[in-house]
Amino acid sequence: MSTTGTTAQPQGAGGGNNAGAGAGAPPVPGPWRRPLALAARNLTVQVKATPYIWISGLIEPFLYLLSIGLGLGHLVGKLPGPDGRPVAYASFVAPGLLATSAMNGAIAESTTNIFGKLHWTKLYQSVVATPLAPADIALAEVGFAVARCTLYGAAFLGAMAAFGETSSWLALLDVPVATLIGAAFASTGFAAACYMRSWTDFDKIQLVSMPLFLFSAIFYPLSTLPHWMADVVRVLPLYPGVVLCRQLTLGQMTSGAPLDVVYLVALTAIATAVGRRRVTKLLAP
Repeated sequence: MSTTGTTAQPQGAGGGNNAGAGAGAPPVPGPWRRPLALAARNLTVQVKATPYIWISGLIEPFLYLLSIGLGLGHLVGKLPGPDGRPVAYASFVAPGLLATSAMNGAIAESTTNIFGKLHWTKLYQSVVATPLAPADIALAEVGFAVARCTLYGAAFLGAMAAFGETSSWLALLDVPVATLIGAAFASTGFAAACYMRSWTDFDKIQLVSMPLFLFSAIFYPLSTLPHWMADVVRVLPLYPGVVLCRQLTLGQMTSGAPLDVVYLVALTAIATAVGRRRVTKLLAP
């Protein structure tokens, strides 16, 4: 069986990737079918072994929406929206929580699982003995995490609509934005997991994700912060996703929206390149 799509072995050469090959071996699947096969394997394992991790990711943001958005909202009143018009506090907070849900889903899926498969179960070392290349592994794992984030975003948007926290049909675009946020953080998380050396390194993930949650203008307008701190928040990777979700949900688009999209796309591209290069180096024979 050949190793189409990998640079580790030339086509037809002997080695670990050709184990079990023969004249009657089936053709190697196309480039998209290889990562899809690994993603399907991930879904099967999670549904059978740990279905609760999907449920917990769906429930947690709803609890935030109920406690902070609806409960605290009666005390806070209204806040200025993206274009300056006042909006209810729950309507202001809910889009940020949707973005946070996508971020948390991406981080959860693309850090712990990846590290375990690299250093604990050694799954990837077995995977590269098949037609799958390290680049296929990166694509499959990031893509699977993005699918999870898209599901979280769609479910959370449904809850927002049920609570009456959507003001425009543009809110439907929150789902692709959640996908984009998921891609940015899943690719970054995958790259980070490939550089981790022990389970204690996951404390660093929490050290990064918690400030992002607290300081990405989810619960208050950016204008309430000192100028220097507002400038720092603007470059945080979660902030563009929060801004996009809020503008779409409220139907208050600004001229800076395309730049927010470019920021997330650029982060995804850079992190994906770093992650693919690192996992290829780790799995090299």
